[in-house]
Amino acid sequence: MGRILSSGRWRSALVALGLLLAAAALVAYPTEALAGAREGLELCANVIVPSLFPFFVVSTLILDLGFAGAVGRVLAPLMRPLFRLSGVCASALVLGLVGGYPVGARTAMELYHSGQCSRTEAERMLAFCNNSGPAFIFGAVGAGVFGHSGIALLLYGVHVLASVLVGLLFRFYPAHSGGNRTAKAAAPVKALSVAFTGAVTGAMGSALNISAFVVLFSIVIRLLTCSGALPALVGLLTAALAPLEVQSAWIAAWLTGLLELSGGVWALSQLRSLSASVTLAAFMLGWAGLSVHCQTLSFLGGLGLSCRSYFLGKLLHGVISAVLLQLFLFWRPLPVAGYLAAQAETLTLLEGISALTAAATASFALFGVFLLFAACFQGRSGKNHLKKH
Repeated sequence: MGRILSSGRWRSALVALGLLLAAAALVAYPTEALAGAREGLELCANVIVPSLFPFFVVSTLILDLGFAGAVGRVLAPLMRPLFRLSGVCASALVLGLVGGYPVGARTAMELYHSGQCSRTEAERMLAFCNNSGPAFIFGAVGAGVFGHSGIALLLYGVHVLASVLVGLLFRFYPAHSGGNRTAKAAAPVKALSVAFTGAVTGAMGSALNISAFVVLFSIVIRLLTCSGALPALVGLLTAALAPLEVQSAWIAAWLTGLLELSGGVWALSQLRSLSASVTLAAFMLGWAGLSVHCQTLSFLGGLGLSCRSYFLGKLLHGVISAVLLQLFLFWRPLPVAGYLAAQAETLTLLEGISALTAAATASFALFGVFLLFAACFQGRSGKNHLKKH
C-alpha cells in the first residue's frame, strides 16, 4: 500500500477517482449539499468569525508592535528550559490557549515569517501551540453538550496540561542540520496606524479562509452520510470491534470527530455513558479534526516547514488528554445525574449563546486593553528614541 501511495501515477489516479466521486455525490444529492453549506455558513457567522476574528487582530498587533519581544524577554527563563524555545514563542502558546484553533498556529507562522524564531522552533510550536480555546470548550462543549460548566472546566484543564506535556516531549525534537534560518533578535516595529489596518484586513482574510474549510467539511460530512459511505464504514468497524462490544454510535461520533471537531462533539450529546463521552470529547479537542488541520496547513504554504511535527503533536495531544481524563475519573468519578444534555433544547441553546456572547465580549475587551497598552508602549519607545538622539 505504501508503494502505491508513493507512486505519482497511482496517487494521481486516486485523486482523480476521489474528485469524480465528489462530483457524482454533488449531482446526486444537491439538496443535502446545500443544507450542509447552510449549516457551515451558520456556524461561521454565529461562532467561528465572532470568536476568532478579535484574536487574529490581537495576535497580529502583538507581533507588529513589538510586544512579543517584550513578553519574550520576561518569559525566556521559562520557555528555554521547558520547551527549548526562545521567549518570544510564548505569545503563540498563550494566544493559542486563549484564542482557540488556529490562532496559535497562525501566530507561530507569523513569528517564523518575520524572522523572530528559527525553523526548528516553528515546527516545535506547531506541535503544541495550536489549541482549542475556552470559548468553544465552555460554550459548545460545556453548555451545549454536557450542560455543566464543571465538565467544561475539567476538559479545559486537561487540554492545557496535555498541551504542556506535548511541548515537553517535543523539546527533544531534533534541530535541522542545514537550512535552519537563524532567528533575529527583534523584528522591526511598525507604526500603530499601519499595524492596525494591516491586522484588521489580514484577520478578516484569515477568518474567511477558515470559514471556507468549515463550510466544505460540513458539505463533505453531509454527503458521506446521505450516500451511505459513512454508515457503511461505521458498520464495518462495528463488526471488526464486536469482541470489544463497542457500539456503533460511539464509532460514528469518533469518525465524525476525526473529520470535523464541532460535528463530532455535538454527536456526543446522543450518547449515554458520561465517562466515555467526556473521554472521547477530550480526545477530539486534542486531535482537533481534519478540518482544523486544513485550516492550519493553509498558513504553512510557501514557508517550507514540515507538517510531521504538527500531526504527531495533535495525535499525542488527543491521546494524552484522554489518558489524563481517565486517570482523573478513576480518582474521582463524576456523578451521572444532571450532567448529560437531557435538558430542554431551548435552555441548552440559551446557555450556549450566553457563553459564546461572554467569550466574544471578553475577546473585544482584551482587544481594547491591548490597544491602550500598545499606544503607551509606542509612546515610551518614541520618548526613549528621542532621548538617545
